[in-house]
Amino acid sequence: MRILVGNHIDPSIRERGDMRAWTQRLLWFARPGDLLVLCCEPDGAFLDYVLAHTGVKHSDLTVLVAPAGAWGDKLLDPASLADPAFLQAVRAALDRAGGAAGVTEVFALWPSASVARFAAALGITDRFPGAAFFAQGGGEIGNNKANFRALAAAADVPILPGLVCRSRQEAIDATGQLLESSGSGAVVVKQAHNGAGVGNQLLVRDPQLAVDHVGARHLHHLTPGETGIAAYWEQRWAWASGDGRWPVVIETFAPGADAVYSEHYAADTGTWPTEMGRLLYVGRRLSHQTVPLDEVSDPVRAALLDGGTRLAETYRAFGYRGHLSADALVLPDQSVVFTEVNAQVSGSLHIYQQIARCVVDVAATPRRKVVEYHVPPTWSVPDFATFLAVLDETGLAYDPHTRTGVVVSMPAIPLAPQAPAQFVFCIAYDPATGYDDAFTRLGERFQILPATAVDASEHVGHAAVSFSS
Repeated sequence: MRILVGNHIDPSIRERGDMRAWTQRLLWFARPGDLLVLCCEPDGAFLDYVLAHTGVKHSDLTVLVAPAGAWGDKLLDPASLADPAFLQAVRAALDRAGGAAGVTEVFALWPSASVARFAAALGITDRFPGAAFFAQGGGEIGNNKANFRALAAAADVPILPGLVCRSRQEAIDATGQLLESSGSGAVVVKQAHNGAGVGNQLLVRDPQLAVDHVGARHLHHLTPGETGIAAYWEQRWAWASGDGRWPVVIETFAPGADAVYSEHYAADTGTWPTEMGRLLYVGRRLSHQTVPLDEVSDPVRAALLDGGTRLAETYRAFGYRGHLSADALVLPDQSVVFTEVNAQVSGSLHIYQQIARCVVDVAATPRRKVVEYHVPPTWSVPDFATFLAVLDETGLAYDPHTRTGVVVSMPAIPLAPQAPAQFVFCIAYDPATGYDDAFTRLGERFQILPATAVDASEHVGHAAVSFSS
């Protein structure tokens, strides 16, 4: 049996809100005999839905809810894993299954020191890969974008021109230097800890520069000269640095680039590639991603695999164990540069490992592909049942005979009363016909706002507001 922990990035690194839906993607990884640890009771309808696709029985799983901590049932408090009563409940569950000796792996969505302590308390440290590294705060080390640049440089992996800044003055100087050397006249500011473009801000001099395809939630039009740069950093240094806790990355902007990734697994014995895919942004938001990666040349594929492998080996060398994603850009000249490593269970693993390969079997004949969409902020989906009903009405529900249709990836849980649900869903499709038609038909049922009504800096859909910084 395995112990699966549905946690997220430690709140001591970055504050998160309601993560109940996102962490329940853990259910896709469940196998018969597994014990799952979640921050809340799993959504019953979604649990039934997942198990119907994976073929795992309810009776074959044990689900334990960790004690509510500082974030209630919305996020697993790392301290809850050390709660004596909870540990007793875990031990009792293990005893019913034959004891801790039968645990083959501790699998966590986020490589937290709290999971290492949890494994140690159960006497199964050796079942948590990389436990010694993670126990010393290795999760932060491996997921810090500033650390990535240093490690990529050491491994001779190509990256965009940029600098790591640890003070506001360094950021001012670096911004001016990079803007002068950049052919685009734009740079990207990156928080050390954030994802999906939420922690990125584009600084541009030309208001006409095409940026909608870029992963950067925030946009700032610089006023000319050094005064504009200094004014920007006076306003945004605290945001970019987490009130001075973390270094800030500033990179040149690469117009017209294609966002791709190469995922790998790092083990004691070595590393191996697990998948390649493509990320697509609309209105500077992560919109959807596709697997497997097609429509790239052999040299691009080779460069992506080579750089991803070297990064995986570098991260393995300093102690990281587990899944990791090396994110990259394919530039218009077809060169490949790497932008970050997510040393954690990424938002792609459940798509390709469980849905694409196990449920859809994309490698079988006839060939299929899978795209996962974030529900756009212009849509309003009230709940999971409504979405499933529309899939049935439109004939878009997944059909195991044709191996096409929609598979919902996580529960549709509204983040606030009366708010639309924010979630993700997959479309399995024939590469010859694509997925646009299915997405368009869903949009006809759920879209309530035009695309222009939503500002990219806002999390959910509503009328656009002015955001200049």
